Amino acid sequence: MRKVTLGLVGGGTVGGGVYQAIKKNGALMGSRLGVQLTIAKIAVRKLKKARAVKMPASILTSNWRDVVDDPAIEVVVELMGGVKLAREVVRAALENGKSVVTANKALLAAHGEELFQIAGKYGVNLYYEASVAGGIPIIKVLREALIGNRISSIYGILNGTCNYILTRMSREPIEFNAVLKQAQELGYAEAEPSLDVDGFDAAHKTGILASLAYGFWVDQHDVHVEGIRGLSRLDIGFADQLGYVIKLLGVIKQDPEKPRRSGQGFQPIQASVYPALIPKSHVLANINGVFNAVFVRGDIVGDTLYCGHGAGQDATASAVLSDIGDAALDLKWETSNRIPPFVPHERSGAVRPMDEVVSRYYVRLNVMDKPGVFARISAILADAGIGISSIIQPEGHGGRVVPVILMIYDAANKRMGDALKTIAKLDAVKGKPVMIRVEQFDPNE
Repeated sequence: MRKVTLGLVGGGTVGGGVYQAIKKNGALMGSRLGVQLTIAKIAVRKLKKARAVKMPASILTSNWRDVVDDPAIEVVVELMGGVKLAREVVRAALENGKSVVTANKALLAAHGEELFQIAGKYGVNLYYEASVAGGIPIIKVLREALIGNRISSIYGILNGTCNYILTRMSREPIEFNAVLKQAQELGYAEAEPSLDVDGFDAAHKTGILASLAYGFWVDQHDVHVEGIRGLSRLDIGFADQLGYVIKLLGVIKQDPEKPRRSGQGFQPIQASVYPALIPKSHVLANINGVFNAVFVRGDIVGDTLYCGHGAGQDATASAVLSDIGDAALDLKWETSNRIPPFVPHERSGAVRPMDEVVSRYYVRLNVMDKPGVFARISAILADAGIGISSIIQPEGHGGRVVPVILMIYDAANKRMGDALKTIAKLDAVKGKPVMIRVEQFDPNE
């Protein structure tokens, strides 16, 4: 049986989970792969730190170079997190002729294209299944299972912390800050939660999925990002009454008909993260708690859904083991490019500016309850070429200032934003208008 020697950089939650998983199921993997897996070294920050998963002191080191420079180690598993040092570790491993497995979505979002090029130059591979949606094998789906499909759209619930918070807010009379505090106490949210609740974690994952789906590496700065920090229980309640739930969505899509109609070649894609109203009838509306889900539409397969735990020790470890299995098979069959990490095949690929993205909208205004207000608001929208599908004044909100809900037909993001700025200046409108996009999953609706 071919022996494959591994080295881990990072012995925290995920690193401990991977060590524990290999100890538990390494023999099973070996029997399935025809490869014997051995962990030779694990680099950790502090040798004497108490760890939830016990690891033999004989294989621990506080110097990551001991892993990367060891000629006996064939695969380096980077599980340390962060970007700057992780990039140095991964570069050094690739340049030493070692394939790398990583769960680091922030690293790939910032430097993925560079690292893939280095891997190709040195004839090794870079595996990253665990970087998006934890235990859901969505990277394999896009690189392998759906390779014969043109992808028209991907919608992802990609952050378990946000999904937990929004689920709680939809079921209980509780506001964002209170749920966030409880999520931190339960370990679902970090002490400094900005990466999650402001949408950046989901944006890193959205960029990776968009790159795989459309064949050009999406710069993380081109992904439009909005988080959930400003969402109110009031709007979640109104959405419920209208037949919707609110989820933080990663949205990746392209109009598949335009290239054939216009002859202009590749059409820019949308790559965005924002809270969105989803019809209760759609399957993504029922993904709750800390679960993640990715909804993919291909031109041949149609609609497919992938759901599971998007984070946590075991889910991430499972995805890392999958990549270790692929790396082991490549070594067994003496190939580094059986499944390349990324194949750039669309040189003219581009991300559509958010100003040009067209959506439907939910808008809540707080207005003075007096005659003529609706007419002035409607006139501003009409002048901007924006149509109103319905106006609702919810009952039970008596007083001089009342909420009004507008459901808006398709409009470009910039036109909608400019119109709301004008509306906000009206004397009868109090406070900042609330705008949440309404996502259409069927382009014919």
